[in-house]
Amino acid sequence: MSEGPPRSHPERVALYPGSFDPIHNGHRDMIERSARLFDRVIVAVFDRPDKRLLFSTEERVAMVRDVVSSIENVEVDSYSMLTVDYAVACGAQAVVRGLRASMDFDFEFQIALMNRHMNQDLEALFLMTSVEHAHLSSTLVKEIASHGRNVDDFVPPVVASALRRKIEENA
Repeated sequence: MSEGPPRSHPERVALYPGSFDPIHNGHRDMIERSARLFDRVIVAVFDRPDKRLLFSTEERVAMVRDVVSSIENVEVDSYSMLTVDYAVACGAQAVVRGLRASMDFDFEFQIALMNRHMNQDLEALFLMTSVEHAHLSSTLVKEIASHGRNVDDFVPPVVASALRRKIEENA
């Protein structure tokens, strides 16, 4: 008896949201790992985070696009609505978040529970950060760069150049 044609599964779509101000190597690692787990990953640059930004939304989107351009199943977009609503709008079944420490877990867990309350079909997927990136945050990278220190070990080359330019402009 023939098994017939292979069954196709619905496209598995993940949303990886963040402010990415700027994107760093830890973000890139999380995106690469997510891209191995899902058919499509949407890196969503949040347009209006509740924090002071160094880069505009357009600059952040352009940097993220440059950094992930070699990953076939990753696309980049920006959004300004609630993440749970954007996930539904783009057909994502899961929101991927990286965890560096227990402090991250407490914050992300609260958001995941609220998202679950608003949409029971949306899963939260937490990935532990790779050890080599556990110390990274966009805030620290900006702080180090603002004091003229080299950030080449923490961010892709396009981001290091953009940071240098932006800091010179703001000096």
